[in-house]
Amino acid sequence: MSQQPKNLSKEILPASEAKWVTLKKIKWQDDKGVERVWESAERTTRKATGIDAVAIFTLIRSKTNAFPLSTIVVEQYRPPVGKFVVEFPAGLVDENETPEQAALRELEEETGYVGEEIIHVSPILAGDPGMTNATMKLVFVGVACEDQLETPEQKLDDGESITIRVVELAKLNQILKEYSS
Repeated sequence: MSQQPKNLSKEILPASEAKWVTLKKIKWQDDKGVERVWESAERTTRKATGIDAVAIFTLIRSKTNAFPLSTIVVEQYRPPVGKFVVEFPAGLVDENETPEQAALRELEEETGYVGEEIIHVSPILAGDPGMTNATMKLVFVGVACEDQLETPEQKLDDGESITIRVVELAKLNQILKEYSS
């Protein structure tokens, strides 16, 4: 029987036990020459590209115009916030992998959809630069369906539970507003 995920406990993690992040104390000098201290979290998974992760904005189209241009959002439980969140498919960039390659791989793993073209890649983005050095790129990926909208099988890793929602692009803003209410 399936159950809702939930956080069971929260405690201080010793740095020696952390697999994904580390804490740093940064000494820096402000614009008046005053030395200051800043605390931050840093990913320990960053590879040679210098980009930690990708998020994928998928554009799904029908070769026969059988359905409107659509995109994908995913629902996933995120323990740091203790609830389900809506987001674009996303994942870490592996060693010897470009952000574009990571986007294609992650899209197929999380959704089953196979990207056919890279439409656009954003500059480097930082989601919470006052807290962490984590960086990402937003990669726009095109997917073409022969006719009707397909529902391919996900290739999730152990421990991943991701619900896919295909949304008409014209209705994306409305759908996102519904999530926030």
